Amino acid sequence: MSRSASGTRQAPGKNVKAKSGLNRAILDQGWGEFRRQLGYKLKWAGGDLIVVPAQYTSQQCSGCGHIAQENRKIQESFCCVSCGHAENADVNAAKNIVAAGHAVMACGGDVRPELHEHAVKAAPVKQEPTEAIQACA
Repeated sequence: MSRSASGTRQAPGKNVKAKSGLNRAILDQGWGEFRRQLGYKLKWAGGDLIVVPAQYTSQQCSGCGHIAQENRKIQESFCCVSCGHAENADVNAAKNIVAAGHAVMACGGDVRPELHEHAVKAAPVKQEPTEAIQACA
């Protein structure tokens, strides 16, 4: 959102001054503080805040899970090169974010652990008993 509009020497950008003012306004809003306050208020009210990293959510197919840059050839549309699933890119990314949050709520563990090489792996909250079922059978 806060990318520069300056362009290059050969092709200078348009409305650079207006864009820099917008960038300053976006960055001054304090999104980190907003997230902290949201987590605090949710905990106070008995809720949980699940932070889902935004990496690759717009490149991942919500149908088959395939991740590729080629899935987003243009800004507003998404078309999976693996299964052919097509829809609005923002809707597809929102489905991926909701699915990641639901996975944590259902099973515990990390949000999208395949993208976090150095993340501390948390044990799932819900597990099926394996030894007890085998012993009783």
